[in-house]
Amino acid sequence: MTDRPLTLMAVHAHPDDEATGTGGVLARYAAEGIRTVLVTCTDGGCGDGPGGVKPGDPGHDPAAVALMRRQELEASCDVLKVSDLEMLDYADSGMTGWPSNDAPGSFWQTPVQEGAARLAELMRRYRPDVVVTYDENGFYGHPDHIQAHRITMAALEMTALTPKVYWTTMPRSMMQRFGEIMREFHEDMPEPDPAEAAAMAEIGLPDDEITTWVDTIAFSGQKFDALAAHASQGENIFFLRMGKERFGELMGMETFVRVQDATGTAVPENDLFAGLR
Repeated sequence: MTDRPLTLMAVHAHPDDEATGTGGVLARYAAEGIRTVLVTCTDGGCGDGPGGVKPGDPGHDPAAVALMRRQELEASCDVLKVSDLEMLDYADSGMTGWPSNDAPGSFWQTPVQEGAARLAELMRRYRPDVVVTYDENGFYGHPDHIQAHRITMAALEMTALTPKVYWTTMPRSMMQRFGEIMREFHEDMPEPDPAEAAAMAEIGLPDDEITTWVDTIAFSGQKFDALAAHASQGENIFFLRMGKERFGELMGMETFVRVQDATGTAVPENDLFAGLR
């Protein structure tokens, strides 16, 4: 036995990602007395600027956007009661195909072993019992999400300290429901072209392939408020349009695939810390 607290480490790409995919578990486990560590890999400088000004448009200042998003991230962490926030502060690489993908110093251009070494240092410091990040496609193909996955898995190999490792995912049944709700809120939304529809159909996993279903409905209000803390990106955060009650109905379960386990706990499971307490 040890006095070291059980620790969850979530590794995310941008400010606001922590709330979307793991806001529920961060809030739930903090309430249960577990130390929650958030590692945010980029500065979010490719997000919207004040007034919704887009990257590349006149008046968009990535440094000012990064500062604003840092403040929003800290506010989100306060809402979710995150114990420790660590920022790697790589430059946001932007969406797939943007010129910023190739910018020197962008996260996408950072050698994996360099980013992994920095993350491994944090893993040695915090010694997480559970690490959560994205799958190899970054859930939906964003370069920074893919890079976050790569450095996390490399750091885990460097340290060999973490009993349980998870990738965020979404059941295909829920993805279908999201599509229906988006059309409900956007009656004039055109049907996606076949290639886009096929790509969307590959996001997430069949329900029976998901190993871990964590009930976070009691914390859905915190999750909503954490997303709302990222006010500068509100135009891009579809979930905020639902309102808190509808959001809670839809977002009260967070789902994961367990990819590393030293406990022997059977799946499906309903607790990231099953077998550790």
